[in-house]
Amino acid sequence: MSADVTDHDAGSGQGKHVHEHEHSHGSGHSHMVHRHRDVTGGTIRAAVFGVSDGLVSNVALILGVAAAASTRESVLIAGVAGLLAGSASMAAGEYVSMKAQAELVERELDIERLSIAKQPEMEQRELAAIYRQRGADAETARRMAEQVHENPEVALDVHAREELGVDPDGTGNAGAAALSSFIAFAFGALIPLFPWFFFEGNGAVIASAILGLVATACVGAVLARFTERSMIRTAGRQMSWAIAACTITWVIGSWLGTAVG
Repeated sequence: MSADVTDHDAGSGQGKHVHEHEHSHGSGHSHMVHRHRDVTGGTIRAAVFGVSDGLVSNVALILGVAAAASTRESVLIAGVAGLLAGSASMAAGEYVSMKAQAELVERELDIERLSIAKQPEMEQRELAAIYRQRGADAETARRMAEQVHENPEVALDVHAREELGVDPDGTGNAGAAALSSFIAFAFGALIPLFPWFFFEGNGAVIASAILGLVATACVGAVLARFTERSMIRTAGRQMSWAIAACTITWVIGSWLGTAVG
């Protein structure tokens, strides 16, 4: 009887563990060992690139214009123009590139879908060969390919991943990525421009440079947090590129100001 009780308790504990495991992963994800962030949609990438580009490009533009023409009005006009033009350009570029990528993937999927419909045996052998290259023996690879090809949509999905190296559902949302890029660039570009709404001269130049570098370091720190890399190294890398861009534009702006003046 004690053995029965022990077995019952063990079974209950095991069932409780399984239940907790399934509950922790949510409905439809009980088969997953752990969760992953969605890093294929393009929105996060567009936001990171957008805010980084907005910061670096506009702080460099502002410092370059300030070095060439120190008037507050000139810097504000250039900074706002850079913010608007850069945001629109980033959004348009992001949208066009993601749509083009999605259309290229869809074209390849159409070719693969037609081939599966017209030449199922050849496609099945092709998939079995891929599985053999991955380490399965010939019989196991054949059975796996047969099971996959029982459903044409499943076969298309598997061939896309194994043969083409693409996720049919992972092309991302071009509109969301474009909007994310626009907002992020505008936000990043506004930070170094902010002091010029209230100050001018060397004080505004110094404030723009400091705000730009601090914000750039913060972007690097946030990126390091998501990627679990060294925060100091990532922030330092971001700042190094920003300093290089600002230095180049400052030197060129000073030279232009002297030459034109």
